[in-house]
Amino acid sequence: MNTKMDKLMKMKRYMIALLVSGMVSATANAQLAPLGAMYYHNQYLNNPAFAGIEQGLEIDLGYRQQWSTVPGGPKVQVLTGSYAMTPKAGLGLNLYNDQTGLFKRTRLMGSYAYHLPVSSKGDRLSFGVSLGYMDEMVDQGMMDGDPNDPSTRNFNQRQQYVDGDFGIAYTSGKLSLQASMPNLRNSLGLSDDGEQVVNEARFFAAASYRIRLSENEGVGLEPKVAFRGVKGMDNIVDVGANFTFVENKIGLMAMYHSTESTSFGFSARLSKTFDLMGIYTSNTAALAGQTNGSFELNLKVNLFGK
Repeated sequence: MNTKMDKLMKMKRYMIALLVSGMVSATANAQLAPLGAMYYHNQYLNNPAFAGIEQGLEIDLGYRQQWSTVPGGPKVQVLTGSYAMTPKAGLGLNLYNDQTGLFKRTRLMGSYAYHLPVSSKGDRLSFGVSLGYMDEMVDQGMMDGDPNDPSTRNFNQRQQYVDGDFGIAYTSGKLSLQASMPNLRNSLGLSDDGEQVVNEARFFAAASYRIRLSENEGVGLEPKVAFRGVKGMDNIVDVGANFTFVENKIGLMAMYHSTESTSFGFSARLSKTFDLMGIYTSNTAALAGQTNGSFELNLKVNLFGK
């Protein structure tokens, strides 16, 4: 009898371990579909070199819901703050929280950026670094089972760990070039617990160019191409453009991703203080037809600027 019970307990723990592993994998895959605001609306999201690149204080609130037709579909909330202390120095704060089923992850990063002028026309070469911590846990209160199971308890008792990001960017009135390395702990092999993380973004690079289509009506176009290096799977290429008019007060964005998904966005400057953006991203080819895509909403607050 005891042998049978032992086998049942081992099987239950194995199933819970598989569940946790699956949720971690789902969250890692969610990283490969980053918030669409990072392409134009809030580039600091993915590159600390953009901290304080604009005058004053910028606060950005973002929310994304993926696979809303699936119970426990991934949800992401993000809060960023970017402040220009001086024309050459900026500070940033990035609070990122996502949940997939029972699995929660919170990442809090502080950033410093230095903006070096390279011409009298306002061209700048920027360097940025972020440092903070990551916390991962399973929400035992949502479990349909024994919340005191040692498998999940041991997972939640793991210590928070330090992580960081590095970025560089060249910006001018028209041309923008940038590169960043997120998740430095894993990218540089600094993990001390033997983790072998796959499906995680390791490198990001992008180039864009602003084209003024009409001086009188304030119409512009900014094509962009981006490259995302990913550990353990094919790298990802993003190609798209942002079309603006009414002196940049209204914007229409479209991006095609080599995962065979597409993002469409709309942005509006409601006033000198508030900007609003909404984005829909279709599923990748692997998930096409299985569920809906993701919906994202961003609100930016501009304070003490021009």
